Amino acid sequence: MPDRTAPQVAVIGGGPAGLMAAETLSLAGIKVDVYDAMPSLGRKFLQAGVGGLNITHSEAYETFCARYGDQLPQLQAMLDCLPPSALRSWVHGLGVDTFVGSSGRVFPTQMKAAPLLRAWLRRLRCAGVRLHVRHRWLGWDDDGAMLLVNPDGEILIKPQATVLALGGASWPHLGSDGAWVPWLRGRGVEILPLQSANCGFEVAWSAHLQDKFAGAPLKSVALTFTDSQGRTEQRQGEMVISAHGVEGSLIYAFSRRLREHLNIHGSTTFTIDLTPGRDAERILAEISHPRGSRSISNHLQSRVGIAGVKVALLHEVLSKEQFADAAILAKTIKALPITVNATRPISEAISTAGGVSFNSLDQNLMLTALPGVFAAGEMIDWDAPTGGYLLTACFATGLRAGLGVRDWLNRHEKS
Repeated sequence: MPDRTAPQVAVIGGGPAGLMAAETLSLAGIKVDVYDAMPSLGRKFLQAGVGGLNITHSEAYETFCARYGDQLPQLQAMLDCLPPSALRSWVHGLGVDTFVGSSGRVFPTQMKAAPLLRAWLRRLRCAGVRLHVRHRWLGWDDDGAMLLVNPDGEILIKPQATVLALGGASWPHLGSDGAWVPWLRGRGVEILPLQSANCGFEVAWSAHLQDKFAGAPLKSVALTFTDSQGRTEQRQGEMVISAHGVEGSLIYAFSRRLREHLNIHGSTTFTIDLTPGRDAERILAEISHPRGSRSISNHLQSRVGIAGVKVALLHEVLSKEQFADAAILAKTIKALPITVNATRPISEAISTAGGVSFNSLDQNLMLTALPGVFAAGEMIDWDAPTGGYLLTACFATGLRAGLGVRDWLNRHEKS
């Protein structure tokens, strides 16, 4: 017989959104139990910090908010509750210093996620928050109790309110596997299909490029893309040529628009400027210079600094005759077309788009079909690029959900 317990509020999911909701509730004097399916909390958070935990961004707040695109109207009030400056102050309150990198991104001084998470969990425990690992949520039973399974078997809980912070479906080995989708759909919640975000894209490379240059970084390039609304943007940065296609920070910055165009047209093309510091006329003049006995590859390296993977990419799109035409070659160096045919699988993506529709949530992030059940974090349908925007919104929606639960409980106590 499953054991029945009755915590006042259950938070399902121990990532940044869930833990922020738990902290917000505990500060209001509310009893909180956090349940997570994994053997330890914050696993994706820790993984995100392996290369340096990018907490948020220091750019002007209006510019920062614009990164959330069409979903900003739904997120604005939440971001206003925890803007980047307030999030940094919160981190400092845990005894973790931060600094602003050269790109404007904000990092902990130690760069790692582990010290921050340890300090946070210690503070939550001291506040009376009970943390339960190896507790996987399996939906609801016929009586509306929440069913969880742990190493000792099944338990049923019937909290007065619940915060769901289960993540999307990226990096499922760390706990975000999207298993919650059918359970919420079955309860009348509108769920938009989960899709890869901040992800790589597939390109039909030649076998030569795959064999010789898979994993090669493509540095100091500028990507230009015109989306389905006719909006053109160019951005300089770095990307990586993979065996399957393209990935890296520059690609992630355009991933939402590339994905949306793919969904409509089945494929999409952007261009890469291989020499963003030099104009087209100069490139043409340089490669038109007599090369004598030098090979074209040596000539390109000597005159315009193009070698290795950049030359290989030119060979991907130009015939031998076109390669020998200085005008065509110069034009392609400044606007090399790359056609992508699909996103890489969700399991490889940094984050996911789709999930719980804002149409299914009230302004406090409560599911209108399930009074007393709130959602937070990446399981909600919003999308943002890397650069601190993902984490900031996870923290902010966790805070909003926690405040929403507090207010909802207060109203019910008075009624």
